[in-house]
Amino acid sequence: MPNKRSGGGLSVVQQAAKFLGVSVLAGAVMAGIALPAAGALGLAAKGSVEGFDEIPANLKRPPLSQRTTILDAKGGQLATVYSRDRTVVELKDISPYMQKAIVAIEDSRFYEHGAVDLKGVLRALNKNAQSGGVAEGASTLTQQYVKNVFVEEAGDDPTKVAQAQQQTIGRKIKELKFAIQVEEELGKKKILENYLNITFFGQQAYGVEAGARRYFSKSAKDLTLPQAALLAGVVQSPTRYDPVNDPAEATKRRNTVLQRMAEVGDISPQEAAAAKEKPLGLKVSQPKNGCIAAVKGAGFFCKYVEQEFLGNPVFGKTREARAKTWNQGGLTIRTTLDPQAQTSVQASIKEHVYKSDSVATAVTLVEPGTGKILGMGQSKPYGYGKNETEINYSVGNDRGGSNFGFPTGSTFKPFVAAAALEEGRPAIQEYSSPYEMEYPSPVQTCSGKPWINQENAKVENESESEKGPYRLRKAMELSVNTYFVQMISDIGLCPVMKMADALHVTQGNGDKLPEVPAIALGSKGISPLTMASAYAAFASRGMYCTPVAIESIRQKANGQEKSLEVPKSTCSRAMSETTADTINTLLRGVVDSGTGQEAGLTDGRDNAGKTGTTDERRNAWFVGYTPTLSGAVWVGSAMQNVKMRNIRIGGEYHDLVFGGRVPGPIWKDAMTGALEGKESGQFNLVPIIEPPVQQPDDNGDNGGDTGDDNGGNNNGGATDGNNNGGNATFPTPSFSLPEGFIQGNDNGGNNGNNGNSNGNGGSGGFP
Repeated sequence: MPNKRSGGGLSVVQQAAKFLGVSVLAGAVMAGIALPAAGALGLAAKGSVEGFDEIPANLKRPPLSQRTTILDAKGGQLATVYSRDRTVVELKDISPYMQKAIVAIEDSRFYEHGAVDLKGVLRALNKNAQSGGVAEGASTLTQQYVKNVFVEEAGDDPTKVAQAQQQTIGRKIKELKFAIQVEEELGKKKILENYLNITFFGQQAYGVEAGARRYFSKSAKDLTLPQAALLAGVVQSPTRYDPVNDPAEATKRRNTVLQRMAEVGDISPQEAAAAKEKPLGLKVSQPKNGCIAAVKGAGFFCKYVEQEFLGNPVFGKTREARAKTWNQGGLTIRTTLDPQAQTSVQASIKEHVYKSDSVATAVTLVEPGTGKILGMGQSKPYGYGKNETEINYSVGNDRGGSNFGFPTGSTFKPFVAAAALEEGRPAIQEYSSPYEMEYPSPVQTCSGKPWINQENAKVENESESEKGPYRLRKAMELSVNTYFVQMISDIGLCPVMKMADALHVTQGNGDKLPEVPAIALGSKGISPLTMASAYAAFASRGMYCTPVAIESIRQKANGQEKSLEVPKSTCSRAMSETTADTINTLLRGVVDSGTGQEAGLTDGRDNAGKTGTTDERRNAWFVGYTPTLSGAVWVGSAMQNVKMRNIRIGGEYHDLVFGGRVPGPIWKDAMTGALEGKESGQFNLVPIIEPPVQQPDDNGDNGGDTGDDNGGNNNGGATDGNNNGGNATFPTPSFSLPEGFIQGNDNGGNNGNNGNSNGNGGSGGFP
C-alpha cells in the first residue's frame, strides 16, 4: 500500500477509494450539506460513479487574471488596468497569520486529509441533521480552489459564471475528481498559495494581496493577526461581511475566526482575546482602475496604448485573442512617454486653454528618427462628466480618436512644396499668384484622368493686397493660396498624393486624401499625431518613421515571466535629404519672419513650423519641430461648431484666432519645457539665393507681397493672419464649389490677423 504523501495527502489509489465510499452517500451528503432540493437534481449514487469515470483527467487551470501596469519611458507608473484587481504573490510573501487564519476557518483539517475530508462530511451530515437545515458545509480548501478555477475560467461571461457555481451533484462530483488530481499534482502548500491568490475578498479585490491593499493599504506579507482574521472571515460572504459597509458584522466574523484559531491551537486564548479588542483599523484604498485614473494627464495616451494592443496583429491574430490576453493582464508595459515632455505638454495646455472653454486643444510630441510618442494631451480631460470626453483628439478613429480628424488648413502646404522639389522644381520657383483666380484646369491625376474645374470654382488669397508674383520662400512665409494651387497645377496631383502616402498622411478615418487641387489648402480632416509624425520626417532629413507608443512588455502568468513581442517603428525614406533640408530652410522662415513668429523658440534652438487656420476660424493649427522633436497643436471645436472670433480661450480674449496666435504659443511652451536641458541639434540649411522679383504694371494681375495664412476645413474657407493684413474689407465672393469638392459647406469668412484686416473669403479651405 502506498504511503501518505509528505504534505499529508493520500495517494491516488487511497483518494479514489475514499471517493467511492463518499460517492455512495453522494445524494444524501449533497442534500444535507448544500443542496436542499437534491431530489430534483437527478443524479443517483450509481449514476454519480459512472459520471466520475467520464470526467476528463486533467483540470485546466487558466492563468489568473491580474492587473496590468503601464509605465512611462523612465519606469514611472502611469496607470493600472484590469478586469480583476489581482496581484499574484508567492506563499512566502503572505503573512503566516493569514495562512493560519484561512485554514482554521475554512478547513481546519487541511493538512490531515486528502482532497475529500470524510470526517468533515460525516460531521456536517450529523450537524445538519440535528439542526434540520444547512448549518455546515464540508468542502475542503482544495475543493473550494477547484470551484474558483471554474469561476475564473468563466471570466466575465455571466452565463458561464452561473454554470461554474451551479449547485448540482454533477458539478460537485466533477469538483471532487479534480480535487484529487490537484492534491496529487500540487501538494498542500501550493494549493494554499493558489487558493489565497484566486479567491475573492470583496470590494473588487481578487487574491489576498489585492485584499490587503484594499482594506489596509499594505502588502499581504505585513498583515497583523486581527487584520488576517478579518480577511479570512470575509471569504465566506464578501457582501455580508464587508467591513466597509457593515463593520459590526465584519467584527463579529473576525472574532469568530480568532476564536477558531485559538481552538485549533494556532494562537493562544490570550492572543485571541487581545486581538478581539482591537478595532478593525481599516485604511481603505480606493481602486484606481483604468486609464481614467492615469497620472500626468496621460489618460488618453494610456487609452491609445490599450487600443494599440487590441488593434495590432503583433499581439494576436484576432481581436478576440488580443482582448483575452489584455483582460488576463499580468502585463508590465513600458511606454515611450517621456515624463518631462508630458509634464510640459500638460502645463502648456493648462496655461492656454481651460477645460470649460467652448473650444479644446490637443497636443502631440513625436521624436524624429524613432517615431516614439513622447507627449500627448488635451484640454478636455478623459472622463464622462461635464467638459470631459472619451475621444482622443490627437489620434485617428481606429485608435479611439475623432471620426474624421480635423481640417489642417495651410499646414498641408509643406507637403505640396516637398512634392514639387522632388519633381525638380527649384527652391526659387515663381508663380504669378494673383489675389483671385479660378482653379487651373485640367490638372493631371494618378489615374490619368485629369481633374476638371467644371464648376468654375475660384480660390483667393487673404486680402486683395496679397498678389504676386511670389517665389516659394515668400509664398510659404505668407501662406499664399493661389501660389500653391498653381504649384499643383504645374506638377500635377499625383506627386502630391505620392508624397502624402510616403508620409502616411491619411484622413482621420483612415481613408486616403481626395485627389483634388483643394488638397493644397488642407480641406480634409487629419489627426495631430499624423501631422506631428509627418513633419518629423522633415526634421530627420527625409526619413519617415511610423509612430510607436510601446517600448517593451513583460507578462507574468502561472508563476513565470516572459517578454512579449512589441511593434517596432518602421522607417523609410519619404524624400531626399536635399528636399527635407530645403523645407527646413523654408519653414524656419515662417517662424522667423512669417505667420508663425509668435511660435518661434527663443532659446537659440533651431526650429521651424507652419501655421494653419480653416474656414470661419473653426480650426487653428501650428505644426513645428526642432531636429530632435516634432509637435502638432490643434485648437477648435470637436463638433466644428465654434467660430473662433471674439472669443475667450484660457481666460484671454481674442478678436480673431489663427494658427500663430493660440496654437503657436501652446506649441512654443510645450516644446520649450520638453527640450529643457537637452541638446536639440541644428538643421542642415540650404542657401536660397533669389534674384529680384519682376513686378508687373498696375494693370496686371499681380502685385504686393503681403498676405496671410489660409487653410481649409469641413466647412469651406479658412484663414491664418499675418503682420501685413491691412485694414481693407472685401466682399463675399459669389462663386460656389462643385459638390464633393471640399469637406463641409460653402460659406466662407476669412479674416486677417495682426494687421487687423477683415474680409469675407471664399470657401474650400483657405488658410
